[in-house]
Amino acid sequence: MMSYSIAGKELRLKRLLPSGRGVVFAFDHGVEHGPSDFPREYINPRTIIGKIIEAGVDAVMMLPATAFMTRDLWIGKTSLIVKITSKTNLRPENERLLQSIFGYVEDAVALGAEAVAATVYWGSQYEDAMLRQWFEVKRLAEKYGYPSLQLSYPRGPAIKNMYDVEIVKYGVRAAIESGADLIKTYYTGSLESFREVVEAASGIPVLMSGGAVRERFIDFLRDVENVIRAGGRGVVVGRNVFRHKNPGGAIRAIMKVVHEEIPPEEAIKYAE
Repeated sequence: MMSYSIAGKELRLKRLLPSGRGVVFAFDHGVEHGPSDFPREYINPRTIIGKIIEAGVDAVMMLPATAFMTRDLWIGKTSLIVKITSKTNLRPENERLLQSIFGYVEDAVALGAEAVAATVYWGSQYEDAMLRQWFEVKRLAEKYGYPSLQLSYPRGPAIKNMYDVEIVKYGVRAAIESGADLIKTYYTGSLESFREVVEAASGIPVLMSGGAVRERFIDFLRDVENVIRAGGRGVVVGRNVFRHKNPGGAIRAIMKVVHEEIPPEEAIKYAE
């Protein structure tokens, strides 16, 4: 029997990466890090989502309930990725390398999303539990024609430096061998090293994790530029945008670097 879901997945991937590249605004930090992660004026999710949508971002990645409560802001204006695993920092420290279920693939379908996302902490003592989650997500996503974005994060007691290129490459290799259609992973610090990460992905699109806030925004734009020059397909960014004094402008600057390859020194003008 013909599998029509293949066409659905191809269509959704093209919407997420409209130029072959994409900029995704990540907004799962309220659970992962707590309300203190946000400037006070952005405690209400609608405030920051409104600014980001107005700036013209390619996609937003949210947990199902946040996507629902902001639906009037993003419907018809951008693509949605529903993240269906998460965890809090309220749990005991030795259990923080385990993601929990925060929704289901059916929720993403009901919301009209373009993709589903789930985290795997490769190297965690809970790796097996997260793989069971991942493969359940992947199985249903394939059924409905949805791409699966894996947040491929090498973290665990045996990992001394999770940004080491060999460690990041290992996580990326594990991601492609577990069926990821898109991979979000750490930036390894240079164009040359990130090129190795892209090579390890063997054609599966790699998106840079925005990570912690850079002291100077232009340095973040230079990281993004290196990712693109290394063959990366874009960025999934949260804190470097919603902690910026001009979040909409920050997104516009990132979009210029990713889609038009405008140098950071010029693109930063959009964020001023």
